[in-house]
Amino acid sequence: MQHIGAMDNSDDSQDSHNGHLSAASDEIRSPSQGTDYAALAVAIKAWAAELGFADLRIADADLSHAEPQFQQWLDAGFHGEMDYMAAHGSKRTRPAELVPGTVRVLMARMDYLPRDLAEDWRERETKRIATPGDATISLYARGRDYHKVLRSRLQQLATRIETEGSPHGYRVFTDSAPVMEVALAEKSGLGWRGKHTLLLNREAGSMYFLGEIYTNLPLPVDAPTSNHCGQCTACIDVCPTAAILGPNRLDARRCISYLTIELKGSIPLELRPLIGNRVLGCDDCQVVCPWNKFAQRATLPDFDVRNGLDSASLVDLFGWSEQDFNQRLEGSAIRRIGHERWLRNIAVGLGNAAQGGLRNDPAILAALHSRADDPSLLVREHVAWALEQHADYPAEAATTPTANQSAD
Repeated sequence: MQHIGAMDNSDDSQDSHNGHLSAASDEIRSPSQGTDYAALAVAIKAWAAELGFADLRIADADLSHAEPQFQQWLDAGFHGEMDYMAAHGSKRTRPAELVPGTVRVLMARMDYLPRDLAEDWRERETKRIATPGDATISLYARGRDYHKVLRSRLQQLATRIETEGSPHGYRVFTDSAPVMEVALAEKSGLGWRGKHTLLLNREAGSMYFLGEIYTNLPLPVDAPTSNHCGQCTACIDVCPTAAILGPNRLDARRCISYLTIELKGSIPLELRPLIGNRVLGCDDCQVVCPWNKFAQRATLPDFDVRNGLDSASLVDLFGWSEQDFNQRLEGSAIRRIGHERWLRNIAVGLGNAAQGGLRNDPAILAALHSRADDPSLLVREHVAWALEQHADYPAEAATTPTANQSAD
């Protein structure tokens, strides 16, 4: 998932398209003899553009250079509860072990900033984060689930390559398997890894999704680009929880995206005040990055804002029932965290509003009290903590550990 820093943490729970490298068959389709691969590469990039991709580059499948750093990251425990990061052995760093026959990776970029986003969006996002009572949802999650959008279009591209180019063995991925997508994107020339570990591009910043097609077509590869971060440390300096330990060193356990999305249990007490009003994800390191003044708007309506998530209040979102949550967020990546963690995250934001000038605000207190007896122990604990921030609840009730328990 690109948005917990790019630790290349593709979520193995997602399905992928197998193409002609299916688990049901050991047969791998061979490329046609006499194929003009240089011409095919040009055609593939044109077809990708027709499908809404902003760019497509081609990399070889050798990631041996990335293995040591990735293993060090795992050994340090920086992946937290993301056990899937340590699963699958060397398949993550050796594409041909994950998909036998792979010799190339088609790396595609799709921009996601909403089409009607204001030119001063970075200033607006900074202001929103600083406004207690507002709910901040990461920009990538305000529209349709990117898994669905990219996966469908990558599959269309892979099929067109087969019908108009050459038969090939392939597999399509979008956060759907042990894939080191940022390392592959670097090799392909799509960009360079920034100090926050996300992929940066001189013409597009970092506000885009990545998807890939593993293939056995021996296409010509594109050249990597150089790093253009220079001495800038803006992303490191701005991180609210100091999760970016240094250039390219991210402790996901402190990252707000991890805490609000991946973490299933109780958010550590010492980190709650640092989350502010961020309900899902965190864009701070991207908003402050100078390269994102070049971030591109989406060309597809799929990433237009839904449910007013660019202007919603914490109180309003906290009032959503589980049925509201599931219906309103149908087709959204947000549904992945479930209603319980949604309420947990908002409760933290409502508690933090006390330090932003809304202590004992009647609407906030009413919202919190309405869920003080929630069936979920996880929600009750975070509501109790939030009420304590408003000096409206016994302190001992707010600090009872839940140890990853979620409900009675």
